[in-house]
Amino acid sequence: MTIQDFATYIAGLPRVLAGAAALFRDAEGRILLVEPNYREGWALPGGTIESDDGETPRQGARRETLEEIGLDREPGRLLAVDWVHIAGHVPLVAYLYDGGVLDEEALKSIRLQEEELLSWRLVAREELPEYLLGSLGRRVLHALDVLTEGTGTVELENGDRVA
Repeated sequence: MTIQDFATYIAGLPRVLAGAAALFRDAEGRILLVEPNYREGWALPGGTIESDDGETPRQGARRETLEEIGLDREPGRLLAVDWVHIAGHVPLVAYLYDGGVLDEEALKSIRLQEEELLSWRLVAREELPEYLLGSLGRRVLHALDVLTEGTGTVELENGDRVA
């Protein structure tokens, strides 16, 4: 196979989006959520991985955290990987990293990216279903279980545990 043949083959493969986010908590265990201005519902700090630039999921989570809330933090361990397929759309592979516990000083230093975000808040686990919709909500709950149980990374499909 020539380089041109290989390039043609690669160009014909299906496309998948990839995103990465960080799961930050405060000392009370509440989860940091952000309110996007471009869609309904709440989210975690994170976004699309810039694969054209060679960015990795871990790098994407760090960059997005810095851009969205002004915190430059190295992501912790990978908590969850979720294959999200919505009919009629390109599938998404979502990586969720442990952002760690934020102290009062870090919380006070949060600066929102005004082009994308309206606000942020800390939400208790039992309140998450009111804020996080669909697979994202399930993904976060599974990631919290991983943190609580001290187990490894959880594999998900559309927010549901598969392994």
